[in-house]
Amino acid sequence: MARNPDMSPMNGNRLPLLPMKDVVLFPGMVVPLMVGRQRSLVAVEESLATGKPLFLCTQRDASAEEPQREQLYDVGVRADVLQTLRGPDGALKLVIEATERARIRRVIPGPDFDEVQIARIEHREDASADELNALARTAMGHFENYVRMGQRVSPEVLVPMRSLEGPAIIADAICAHFSLKPDERQALLELTSTRELLERVCTLLLREIDLLQIEQRTNERFRQQSEQGGRERYLQEQLRIIQQELGAKDGSDEIGDLRARVEAAGMPKEVRERTLREITRYERMPPLSPEGAMTQAYIEWLVDLPWSARTKDKLDLARAQKVLDEDHYGLPKVKDRILEFLAVRKLSKSTRGPVLCLVGPPGVGKTSLGKSIARAMDRKFVRVSLGGIRDEAEIRGHRRTYIGALPGRILQSMKRAGVINPVFMLDEIDKLNADFRGDPASALLEVLDPEQNRAFSDHYLEVDFDLHEVFFITTANNEFEIPEALVDRMEVVRIPGYTPYEKKSIAELFLIPRQVKESGLTEAQVKFTPEAIDTLIARYTREAGVRELDRQIANVCRKIAREVVSKKGKSTTRKPLGRDDIFTLLGPAPQLEIDPLTKSEPGVGIGLAWTPDGGDTLTIETTLTRGKGELKLTGHLGEVMQESAQAAFTFLRANAKRFGVKGDFWKGNDVHVHVPEGAIPKDGPSAGSAITISILSALLQRAAKPGLAVTGEITLRGRLLPVGGVKEKILAAHRAKLTRVLLPQANQKDLVDIPAEVMSELEIILVTTLDDVLRIALGAGPPRKRKRKRKRT
Repeated sequence: MARNPDMSPMNGNRLPLLPMKDVVLFPGMVVPLMVGRQRSLVAVEESLATGKPLFLCTQRDASAEEPQREQLYDVGVRADVLQTLRGPDGALKLVIEATERARIRRVIPGPDFDEVQIARIEHREDASADELNALARTAMGHFENYVRMGQRVSPEVLVPMRSLEGPAIIADAICAHFSLKPDERQALLELTSTRELLERVCTLLLREIDLLQIEQRTNERFRQQSEQGGRERYLQEQLRIIQQELGAKDGSDEIGDLRARVEAAGMPKEVRERTLREITRYERMPPLSPEGAMTQAYIEWLVDLPWSARTKDKLDLARAQKVLDEDHYGLPKVKDRILEFLAVRKLSKSTRGPVLCLVGPPGVGKTSLGKSIARAMDRKFVRVSLGGIRDEAEIRGHRRTYIGALPGRILQSMKRAGVINPVFMLDEIDKLNADFRGDPASALLEVLDPEQNRAFSDHYLEVDFDLHEVFFITTANNEFEIPEALVDRMEVVRIPGYTPYEKKSIAELFLIPRQVKESGLTEAQVKFTPEAIDTLIARYTREAGVRELDRQIANVCRKIAREVVSKKGKSTTRKPLGRDDIFTLLGPAPQLEIDPLTKSEPGVGIGLAWTPDGGDTLTIETTLTRGKGELKLTGHLGEVMQESAQAAFTFLRANAKRFGVKGDFWKGNDVHVHVPEGAIPKDGPSAGSAITISILSALLQRAAKPGLAVTGEITLRGRLLPVGGVKEKILAAHRAKLTRVLLPQANQKDLVDIPAEVMSELEIILVTTLDDVLRIALGAGPPRKRKRKRKRT
């Protein structure tokens, strides 16, 4: 068997064994030890009697009182006893000096103590002297940092260590004073390579230095927090003393005020109990603590909400009718709905509030109508704009676990109203958006559902709030952008737009008097003739509402106000404004004079379109070019409108001979359909009949009858289906000074909403098939069959 070169046997050298618990010694260490076990005491006495050194090694299991061979580490140290002192309990206190490493070769059990045969362990110098010296110097530098940063090793230890020579001796000295776990110290003791030992010592020193730095930063942070807390307590006590000197209320008065406000708020039983519990928690919290401030804000929100305060409705229908007529012209459907609600409230004890959805283009008075409704009912009015809201928490509030949490906009507005039954306007409900933070439209379902809003739950309050007495009014420009679930919970009232006659009346009754007053002028200084108002409507404001008309009237008033101020005391009375005066004050008109389309060209058809801003006319052009019989569509057309064009083209190919066109007209010709204003997206099924007129007009080279517009969805068999937005489209035709409109027969029911002055100036023709449309527009197709009269018998 080959002998290990780092072990020198000590033949015949039997040393007394002294096992140790959780203590690992290194050569060169002089340490005190307490010996109390009987076999260990006998081993020490044997060493003292014979002069033999002791062999000290560490137990693997510190709980073993009489360790066996397998419970001892193989490597330990040989040590000399320098001093002994016996205690009163029989234990020995030893001062020993470890001299060298050794490995157990054999354990010799004895009746009173154990002996071992050992082999000396010598260090291997497996690197150059310069490299070992450099490693030793590095380890010593790290150890000095370790001693300087921590308080576990006395700085006096460094003085004798600086005079040590030899890398192995320096490494053992560092290990002797290094605070490590027993298993880590034992691993260092068993290393026989000097270079490996120094590298391992450097690694462990760097680890401990990093841990000490973390401890220092943590202790510094805790110290600062402790000092800040003590400072706050000191300032708080000083503030309390100052308040007492000034006669201010202390904390007990604040708690009493909160309890009194709870009793006066008229809360439901569950909410009242919850609030009183929160006040009790708040009373026990240390003053000026962050949680205390959050709890105080929560309690104040609970007591400030209107749990029982309400206004009494004025149920005088004549007064309500007068108020609504004073503020708004026209709008009969909305006004009738308000009067019906007041009549029901007068006859019934029900307090349930309706949910109206006013749908119409901008500028028709949807938002201002809410204030008029509140004034007519003598209720408080609050408004929340929903445009651009993406976060569900804007409606339901934030959880109280978040810093800066608040209730949602619904309860914030209820607090601002101060009553439980206001008129509550949710503006721009069609402009809600959804993203990763939730869907606010879904949160509104509980708000607007009459069956659920008796117990509306806000995430911040976490208690139910009753909204069933609130009169909710929502507004939207586009009904189709509102989620279906929300539309199902609302009563939709459409406000399509105003006719020129209505705009003129609104300007005379409302807009001009208000702008004259706001400009600081008098009626003698500003007066509009009917021609001036017509010019403003036709040439400067082509819109469905009256918002731009109001701006232009304000523009005229500002310019006249400047003239009045510039005259400096001269006569300011001027003649009424005429058509030419409008052009002089406002400059060139942005809108051209409307061409009543008395002339028409081949390949052109006039359609009618619905837009969120009101109705509009749609000019459709068709041109034939040499090609392969393809249908080309341009003008930024949507998918539905492209399908309508395909259906119109297919219908004409299938029925070409009936309308006087060659059956193979498409061979060798491309049909190009274009809708001008290509930058504007266009979509919808109602342009199919107009596209059919445009294509057939180009094929026959025959112009459609002037002043004619058509709307209606088509099928491949030539049927004409009903469409929506009839009122907006007919008003658009009226604004464009058209004379006749072809409308599907199924839309006859929608004509009851058309103003009488529009019906008197437009000829509405109801049709059922494309044959009727093309015969009226182009005079094409077979004549209509007349029914034969039956003879009476």
